[in-house]
Amino acid sequence: MKLKGRFALITGASQGLGAEIARQFVANGASVMLCARSADKLRDQQQALAPLLLPGSRIVTVAGDVGEVNDVDAIFARINSDFPRLDILVNNAGIYGPMGNIENVHWNEWVDAIRINLLGLVYVARAAVPIFRSQRYGKMINISGGGAANPMPGITAYAVSKAGVVRFTESLALECKADNIDVNAIAPGALVTQMMTQLLEAGPDKVGKDFYERMKKIADEGGTPLDVGAALCVFLGSSESDGITGKLIAAQWDRWEDWPLHLDELNSSDVYTLRRITGRDRNKQWGDR
Repeated sequence: MKLKGRFALITGASQGLGAEIARQFVANGASVMLCARSADKLRDQQQALAPLLLPGSRIVTVAGDVGEVNDVDAIFARINSDFPRLDILVNNAGIYGPMGNIENVHWNEWVDAIRINLLGLVYVARAAVPIFRSQRYGKMINISGGGAANPMPGITAYAVSKAGVVRFTESLALECKADNIDVNAIAPGALVTQMMTQLLEAGPDKVGKDFYERMKKIADEGGTPLDVGAALCVFLGSSESDGITGKLIAAQWDRWEDWPLHLDELNSSDVYTLRRITGRDRNKQWGDR
């Protein structure tokens, strides 16, 4: 019951990772507002989670596209009417976008991926921050992924948007630190979800032979379990993680459970952030002054 009595907004909550985050939040005592574009899928999700609710907790669903300003405004109008406060925001909604060489993909599809993955996330965060500031407390969890820290030829819109998410996370964390608002990004691992299916259906010609074969192997082996990333979201939404902010956390590989024991060291360092690697960092003697 790590989230007992807390109120959370989860975007992209109708399937995949978002659905598992919602399940673990409800199982840990939270009231949740679930958002996604499909009202039918949200209704199914609400029915599936209802048996897990604690007395006094609730599940609210709102259909909407985070890339549409009016939809986000409507979501926060529901928060203001249905919830007494907002403790946690999980920005999970996202798409891969077009796949293929930059000169071959449809430009509007490329821009659309940025609209949903980056601009939509920022606008949702922008709407949540005043609520958090008024409470002098809040938890924001932005779903990033491998695209943030590694080049992804053939899936450039996704990579660009996710790198932007991490730098936005780091910057917003500093803006909000004085108000006890923790802002973090997570990489949940290689998940076998509908997005993975889309990637494999695109084929090696569009996403690259090496990347395709690596993803196919991961898919065949089952990928990272959804509950790994969701458990990290529970941790970041709970009081256990208070003070951890501005980090990019790999759910599968980082020992984040131990981080509260090293809070001062963690927050006085640039570990678990995106930074430029210099020649000196790699013991090269010829590149730096």
